[in-house]
Amino acid sequence: MTRTITIASGKGGTGKTTIAANLGVALSQLGYDVTIVDADIAMANLELVLGMEGLPITLQNVLAGEAKIEEAVYVGPGGVKIVPAGVSLEGLRKANPEKLEDVLIHLMENTDILLLDAPAGLERNAVIAIASAQELLLVVNPEISSITDGLKTKIVAERLGTKVIGAIVNRITTLGVEMAKSEIEAILETKVVGLIPEDPEVRKSAAYGKPVVLRSPESPASKAIMELAQTLVGVRKEKKPLAIEEKKKEGAIAKMLKVFRRRK
Repeated sequence: MTRTITIASGKGGTGKTTIAANLGVALSQLGYDVTIVDADIAMANLELVLGMEGLPITLQNVLAGEAKIEEAVYVGPGGVKIVPAGVSLEGLRKANPEKLEDVLIHLMENTDILLLDAPAGLERNAVIAIASAQELLLVVNPEISSITDGLKTKIVAERLGTKVIGAIVNRITTLGVEMAKSEIEAILETKVVGLIPEDPEVRKSAAYGKPVVLRSPESPASKAIMELAQTLVGVRKEKKPLAIEEKKKEGAIAKMLKVFRRRK
């Protein structure tokens, strides 16, 4: 049975698309047939991250009724299949996001894992992407504004009947000034399934239009993403998880946690 997983975030700038692209490649390297759909038809970035810009037929064309979904599927880096959203303003005007679910049903017939890179936030297109998948991965940064926005996305997903697998905490540094994993789990009331460190190789790879898991497989971020992929499909880890130092925080963070608990 095909798994459909939406990768979402409460706000832009969390690194959601980079995670979606590299996670898809990592799952492909584990032997799965993976398709990534850029469901952000208004602010598409997946094709840029993968160095696949300028493709002739995109999801915009499919949602506008101008092409079949099979025509918008391309083989990307590492063998992962990609459905780009397109960057045409005219195409955006014609596209009907409500057709997305029908498109996904067709894609599910020919893939093991279907990943949706959802728009950030909770606008109409984002909600449609969240509702269209069986499961959801929430990408957040280790800071209170990102966590609180992520909580809103999680609540909406649960109300829509989409199962929240857990949170991916992206761009963790070693400065010791960030929220601890336990605090993030307490606020979001979901487990953290991935800890991705801040890694200069990620930006270098993006500049070259190549996934970091392929360009720099031994980098800290690549190893963490591969471990995340193994966790998602139940592969036993041969190496210890990436060590991320967690320091217990007090003060403003602890107070914010109490506020969230009182509002339940």
